[in-house]
Amino acid sequence: FQGPATGLIVERERMDKFGRPFLGATVKPKLGLSGKNYGRVVYEGLRGGLDFLKDDENINSQPFLRWKERFLYSMEAVNRSIAATGEVKGHYMNVTAATMEEMYERAEFAKQLGTIIVMIDLVIGYTAIQTMGIWARKNDMILHLHRAGNSTYSRQKIHGMNFRVICKWMRMAGVDHIHAGTVVGKLEGDPLMIKGFYDTLLEPYLKVNLPLGIFFEQDWASLRKVTPVASGGIHCGQMHQLIQYLGNDVVLQFGGGTIGHPDGIQAGATANRVALESMVIARNEGRDYKVEGPQILRDAAKTCGPLQTA
Repeated sequence: FQGPATGLIVERERMDKFGRPFLGATVKPKLGLSGKNYGRVVYEGLRGGLDFLKDDENINSQPFLRWKERFLYSMEAVNRSIAATGEVKGHYMNVTAATMEEMYERAEFAKQLGTIIVMIDLVIGYTAIQTMGIWARKNDMILHLHRAGNSTYSRQKIHGMNFRVICKWMRMAGVDHIHAGTVVGKLEGDPLMIKGFYDTLLEPYLKVNLPLGIFFEQDWASLRKVTPVASGGIHCGQMHQLIQYLGNDVVLQFGGGTIGHPDGIQAGATANRVALESMVIARNEGRDYKVEGPQILRDAAKTCGPLQTA
């Protein structure tokens, strides 16, 4: 097994983002937008301060928006936002399709457009995931995996398997990102369970830790780290909790928490960026951000209208 195509450390260098979590958002509404409007959502989110925008797991190529059109408008949005902000940005282009040949075609087209990251869904199957991992490594591409479909065998306690096993498999198969829970959002998982998932993805050596659900030692040797993604029902008001539970090495994705902002998508993105930056500064200054978190956000909101509205 070659492990993640890019890995967390190289991804940080490519993105030029250090010392803080990545910030992302999922395009909403997930289905129904035209190509032009889809691109507008991507642009506004990235222009407002996010690092990534993301295709949702169930948009691939529907009659109202074919994949090629979506890729073109999304990449135009990425390029315009990079020009406007001077930061490296990305949009996860969902290349999930019915056959391997189609996925290759979509991934190659995304590469020609200049994207730094593509996305697949867990439901394509483990052989296809590993094959896309090998393709991503050969083509210097970050590979995002949406865990769509995992609940069919990881949610039930009496059959199937734990999501920790999927985390191990995916690290071996070669993905760079995987959704691994939020603690405070809408997805299942208490702090200890989620810590077990994150440690499985990030640690070079896993020790037995029963409270985290880690029953076996695992030496990952030189296999790279997978970046966990936290998305689902989270918003900027929970920033202190997210940093407390999830740490620095994570992508925080606020979908509705960005796009549902009363003042618009760009304002929602700015609110998230300011909330994150203020919390990271407070943490680095040695303040007890876990306790003072709400006050830190209120102080930041005094000079940031979008955060105050949020």
